[in-house]
Amino acid sequence: MTTINELADRRCQPLKGPQHLLDAPSVSARLSALPGWTLADEGQAITRTFKFPDYYRTMAFVNALAYVAHAEDHHPDLGVHYDRAVVRYSTHDVGGLSENDFTCAAKAELLAGE
Repeated sequence: MTTINELADRRCQPLKGPQHLLDAPSVSARLSALPGWTLADEGQAITRTFKFPDYYRTMAFVNALAYVAHAEDHHPDLGVHYDRAVVRYSTHDVGGLSENDFTCAAKAELLAGE
């Protein structure tokens, strides 16, 4: 089993092509380490809504996540609202889910402190 800390300790790698797509058992194993994250877009993405008490904390999380995204060169789709941020990961260059998506989701999870 993979843990959230094992995922978060990894670094994203440049990936292109379908050979980097994770198969269903790999996706399931990694998803089990990330409570609150769900499959979206017919299994092509993972998503989670992070809730915060106010806009300031939402923006602090989003800005920290943007810093991580830049450092990892792997960027989520974000929906930013007053008291929540909707985070969605998918690796466009491979056409679905890759190791990078779960690495960054774990880093987001640790940033949120949940």
